[in-house]
Amino acid sequence: MLKVTKFGGSSMADAGQYRKVRDIILADPSRKVVIVSAAGKRDKRDHKITDLLYLCHAHTQYGVDCTQVFEMITSRYLGIRDELGLTLDLESEFDALKKQLDNKSISQDALVSRGEYFSAKLMAAYLGYRFVDAADWVRFKLDGTVDQDISYPALVGQMSPQGIVIPGFYGRMPDGNIRTFSRGGSDITGALAAAALDADMYENWTDVSGILMADPRIVENPQPIPEVTYDELRELSYSGAQVLHEGTIFPVREKNIPVNILNTNAPNEPGTIIREDFEVDSDPHRFITGITGKKDFSIISMSKRGMSNEVGTLRKMLSVIERYNISVDYVPNGIDNVSVVLPTDALQPYQYAILAEIEKEVRPDSLSVHDEIAVVAAVGRKMAFRPGISGKIFAALGEAGINIRMINQGPDELNIIFGVDNRDFATAIRVLYNSFVK
Repeated sequence: MLKVTKFGGSSMADAGQYRKVRDIILADPSRKVVIVSAAGKRDKRDHKITDLLYLCHAHTQYGVDCTQVFEMITSRYLGIRDELGLTLDLESEFDALKKQLDNKSISQDALVSRGEYFSAKLMAAYLGYRFVDAADWVRFKLDGTVDQDISYPALVGQMSPQGIVIPGFYGRMPDGNIRTFSRGGSDITGALAAAALDADMYENWTDVSGILMADPRIVENPQPIPEVTYDELRELSYSGAQVLHEGTIFPVREKNIPVNILNTNAPNEPGTIIREDFEVDSDPHRFITGITGKKDFSIISMSKRGMSNEVGTLRKMLSVIERYNISVDYVPNGIDNVSVVLPTDALQPYQYAILAEIEKEVRPDSLSVHDEIAVVAAVGRKMAFRPGISGKIFAALGEAGINIRMINQGPDELNIIFGVDNRDFATAIRVLYNSFVK
């Protein structure tokens, strides 16, 4: 049994969090591979180390002294080291890094990768595990994608019986330069490690007990989702939920390795399991997996008599929008009318030009734009097998006095999406949660 574990920035914020991580690792002998992020915020007023490193680079580019910011970074890691009673020499590495900064001889990617690097150095020393630099096995192709054919065997060759600790977030380009992933890159590193080693489980430790069924800023104490499929995860993240993005864990999905989202501060809670599918349902009575959404959409509505018999009308409308490089989120339609739903901030700079071109190319009977629309999605793989779900959802919203502006449901019935006014967004999510979950 092999578990690959990844710990986020909140789990690496201070010495107290390091102790929690050590207890978690030592509690299970199968946790032999650890991936860590840079130190995160200790409280709301604190700074993430990665943000400070970006700030240091910006300072040096504009000829501004960054000594004070750099000292904030060094003091954080040296403080963690000293409180844990470690004797690791970090001062010489920080001195060398500062010289590179002063000489402008370090790239932005190489600089910001040091947050994860120092976190991993400290955690490896604390656990007694071997430190494995991500640059020694994560290899990028020239186009910036990961070269799995080289990276996977390279990590296998770095394994050690006592366990290894790897910094997340970065790897090496073919020319030897450090390259970082986008934000959330430590999740990608963890997933790559799990896939490379054919792990039995990829554990992603954060500061919440799994993925929540609704936004806790809207719903008070929402329940965690015990299990979710990759398809549901994609729907939730696309529709606005602040969850682990499906794209960051694609390597483990390729190998059908389950993912467990867990809470460093509550390690005994089961969290959320992510799989391709589930043979046995842990809660057969729950048919909604999660409720999420986003505000500030616009709906372009067009109607034209006989449109259903006219070839190419929708294509012409979408082609106009495509010319302005705007992504369309949803396309609800009727017999002689069609609407496109797209982000307001993307539409506004080109709105009148787009409407003029649609008028010219399609010649509709009517064309209008409705702003301040919120999109709410009820996601659940079991909704397809429950008759009347849509009716129950719309009845609950109607009883709450919420006007539905748009309805959209995919053929796989994995979600039911509807539009409401921005002002009804939070109320709609609470109504659905209280009606179907609570």
